[in-house]
Amino acid sequence: MARDEISKIQGKYGIIGRRAELAKALIAIKSRKHLLIEGNVGVGKTVLAEAISQHLNQKMYRIDGDERYSEQKLVGWFDPPLVMAKGYSKETFIPGPLIEAMSNGGFLFINELNRMPEGTQNVLLPAMDEGRATVPKIGHIEAKDGFTVIATQNPEEYIGTSRLSEALKDRFVWIKLDYQSEDEELEIVKKKARSKDPLLIQIAVDITRRTREDPLLRRGASVRGAIDIVAIASNSLGRKINESTEATQTLQDAALMALTSKVEAREASGEKLEAILRQIVDEILAKDLHGSQAQPNETKKEHSPNF
Repeated sequence: MARDEISKIQGKYGIIGRRAELAKALIAIKSRKHLLIEGNVGVGKTVLAEAISQHLNQKMYRIDGDERYSEQKLVGWFDPPLVMAKGYSKETFIPGPLIEAMSNGGFLFINELNRMPEGTQNVLLPAMDEGRATVPKIGHIEAKDGFTVIATQNPEEYIGTSRLSEALKDRFVWIKLDYQSEDEELEIVKKKARSKDPLLIQIAVDITRRTREDPLLRRGASVRGAIDIVAIASNSLGRKINESTEATQTLQDAALMALTSKVEAREASGEKLEAILRQIVDEILAKDLHGSQAQPNETKKEHSPNF
């Protein structure tokens, strides 16, 4: 895979890092393979899939999987008033995203495939295997060249997910998206939160990354948590974090607002989620904020907060 092609995708679609994953995904699609991208919430699975689709100039038909997504929604349905007037025919059939993607040689993008019912998932098998789907009263629909299924899934331990059947998994090639490096997450937060306060960005990233390691948390936050912390704290303070006498309370509030909906405590921990997050924030502030203020070459003594 040419390095300049990956760089072009990164630059055009604002993707930071992910060179190896982009290269693997492009190789899979160009090899005419269906692609399953697995990773935690917020690691950029959808961004990667959309960038590849646009880069290859392929139309994407998107589905957001949930337990109510039926086979009829996936394949399509007959419009009752038209059927009454004209009978069952292609003219009275409303194609679903699977049939549209097959008919136009596009990408069928299924976000969170493992939240869909197994019966709906199984409709994909003949389309992926043979490039064919059967519509009652119409017959077989043949997929045009370029038809590809790109799906994402969260790890199986996430609430609301189910295990994909072995038959369905066998039709995919697989790519894993892990959390990105600290340097890449710092760059992402700087870009997305539009902050010029490097200390605040560092604190937010450190807090968020710490949630992924805490033994009392079953699930930590993605980089979205850090982006939200920076956005909330910046608007609350109106100045740089080390110039504020309200930094500690502001960061506590921002972290609770940003992270409570993004992390999950272990049931056996016996700890309230708020107390866990406050402890994490205190630990990071002791290292990043109060530690930085204690440095001997600090020049703005008149602005030094009194904690």
